[in-house]
Order: sequence, then structure tokens, then C-alpha cells
Amino acid sequence: MTTTADDLRAATDADARLGSSCADYEHLADAAVLAGQKQIAAARRLFDTRSAWMAATIARRSRPELGHSGLAAQQGFLSPEALIQKVTGSTKTDAFKLVAVGTMMADAEAAQARVEAAVESPDADAAEVAEFVAKVPWQAPIARAVTSGALSVDAAESIRFGLGQIDAAVTADKLTEALTLLLVEASTLNTDQVFRLARRMRDRLDEAGIAAREKQAHDDRFLKVYRLGNGKVRLDGLFATEDGEFVLSVFDSITSPRRGGVRFVDKAKAAWATRMQDDPRTTDQIAADALVQLLKIAGEADQGRVFGGHRPSVRVIVTEKAVKPRQPGALKSAATGRSKATPSRSRRKRSTGSTATPEPEASSSTTPGRSSTSAVTNDSSPRHSAPPWECATADAGGWTATDHPPGLKHTTSLSG
Repeated sequence: MTTTADDLRAATDADARLGSSCADYEHLADAAVLAGQKQIAAARRLFDTRSAWMAATIARRSRPELGHSGLAAQQGFLSPEALIQKVTGSTKTDAFKLVAVGTMMADAEAAQARVEAAVESPDADAAEVAEFVAKVPWQAPIARAVTSGALSVDAAESIRFGLGQIDAAVTADKLTEALTLLLVEASTLNTDQVFRLARRMRDRLDEAGIAAREKQAHDDRFLKVYRLGNGKVRLDGLFATEDGEFVLSVFDSITSPRRGGVRFVDKAKAAWATRMQDDPRTTDQIAADALVQLLKIAGEADQGRVFGGHRPSVRVIVTEKAVKPRQPGALKSAATGRSKATPSRSRRKRSTGSTATPEPEASSSTTPGRSSTSAVTNDSSPRHSAPPWECATADAGGWTATDHPPGLKHTTSLSG
């Protein structure tokens, strides 16, 4: 069955009759809610199919050989994916997915059209028809399932990526056979389950290549940490399957009370779960804070095998006025050169193991140097170890600054 414009209009009309506000949906019976969710999913698949068609058209009109005359280049973009991302407001991943699936569908449709033309041609013979049939991509059944609305674009990409490409060990016939079985089960699975099933099928088809794929997944790992222009720090990474599952498990354990996790019988664990649920921070903020805390714990526990004996730290220059009780002031990071407000008592407590050392108000020097929790510098002399009476300390009640002789400038190390 080929989806027509009438199918799309019927699906959108059915969705429109469900209501036009949250209040309308709240009045639906349970059966209507479940049926309505299926209707909306069906309509979305039809719209996503058209999005993939359009993405393929944009990609074809932005081919590299067209140069600056390509559609994406004319609009000021380096790639069709970048243009699609800008127009749709989607992620880069979604844009690449639309182009990949759309191109696959366009290729399959064109190959099938050539077969039909050859069959209908009065001069065609069986050998010629067979030649055209052999050129039909093995992904053609995926394209037909997406076109009919039986398969979502997300599931199609999971199948395409999970089954992989033709190679010496896995022929087109083997992939076609596996795809036939997979499409039967795909209608009852979500996208993640479809991908896992497709990957398992690929492994069965090419057991000798399992080790190579695992090695490639391991080699693809990376973690980028970089500072933005506003002084904030962004992380971007990719982990192999086993390491990635461990990372997910860590953050799942931390945020499980927020996501309807297990109910604890132990009173202490139940109290922790309640505190986590009542925490004013968002789940993403809790995950970010937990990552920093885990790194601090690791820094404290490491015996030099990972950090090489150097305890991770951040140098901050503090005015003497800033560390006095109820005195407004500013801290300046030696790493970024940016000023920041004096930390609150709660934030000071969280800086476990940190020391804050003051500098005279008149001094404004922020010359970067080595991080040290016991460094003190005279304005005219090299850095040397600071006696205990010259250092501020962090205790359970917050930071406490002791008196020190004038003319001394102290550096702060905020470390794990």
C-alpha cells in the first residue's frame, strides 16, 4: 500500500477531533487516550516520511559536484544537514537521520521504478529485467514500510544502521533475509529494541566480525572538555557500549528517585530518595553536580595512578575583604580571569578540601601560576610555602580567614 495525501488528511482530521487543549484531552476516557496516542503516532510517521522525502530532495539539490550552485550553498550552509537543522530547529543527529533515510528511500524508489519500466517495456527481455532487479537496494523493504506508514523513520534508521552494510562475509541476500524477519517483529518493538535486534542479527550473520566491531566501537570513544567564551565548561563524549552502560548506570542510580525508580524499604535509603525527590534542582542539574562530586572523590582517593600525583584544582584570588563575614567582595579565577561573587556558605561547604587565601584589597594582580593549596606570594618575592597562620581554612562552618601581615597576596586552590 502506498500512502496518499488522503491518508494524511484522514490521520490529521482524526487527531484534530481529539481536542484542542490539555483540558480537552483530560476529559477523554482511558480507552480514548490509548487510541488517540496511537492515532497521533500514526500521523507523525506519515509526516516524518514526508520530512525524509524533503530531506532527500534537499540533499540531491546540494550535491558536492554542484558547488556554490547547490541549494544548501546558496542559502549559506556547508551541508544539506546544516540547512535542514536550521529550518526545522532539530538536532544535528535528527538532520543526518532524515537525510540518510530519505536518500535510502529515494534510491530504492528510483531502482524500483527502473524495474517496472523494464517490465513494461515491449523490447525488454528476462536478462535485462533481472539486471535491473539485481540493482534494487536490499534496503528497499525498509523504504516501502516507511512509505506505507508501518515503520517510523527512527526505526528505519535503527534497522539500516544496525544491520550494517554489505561486505565479504555478509551478502545482500543474507541482509535481505534478515530484514524480512526483522520487519515482522519491528511493528511490535520500540526504536531501541529494533536497533538491538538488528545488531544481534548482524552479529549472527557475521560472527567473525564481532571482535572487529567491538574494537571499532572502543576506538571511537572520546571525551572533549572545553571552555566556552563566557567561562562555562562544556563536555561532549562518546563511549563504547559496555563503558556507556556503566556511565548510564551511575547516573540512573543517582537520579532514580526522580524517574520512578525502586521504592526503598531501608529508612536511610528511603530518606535519601525523599530528599532527592524534594531537591529544588532539576534532574540535569543533579546529574551535573554529581559528576563534579564524583571527580572530587576520585581526586581525593587517587594514589597518583590517574592524576599523576597532582590533585586537580582551580586557583582563585580572593581579596581580604571578601573572606570577612558579611562583607561583599569578588573572587577572580586565575584560569579564566573572570570575577565572580563571593561563594555562599553552602557553596563553600561543597568545596571539600578547598582553601581560600586572601590578598590585600589594593592588589589586583591575577598573574596565573601553579595551583597550590599552600601558596602565598609577596608582592616583590617569589612564591613560597605559607605558614599555617597565613592560610584560610575550610571547615564545617564555612571558610575562616585568619589574620596575616599586610603586603602578602594569597592564591586559592578550589580542588576536589
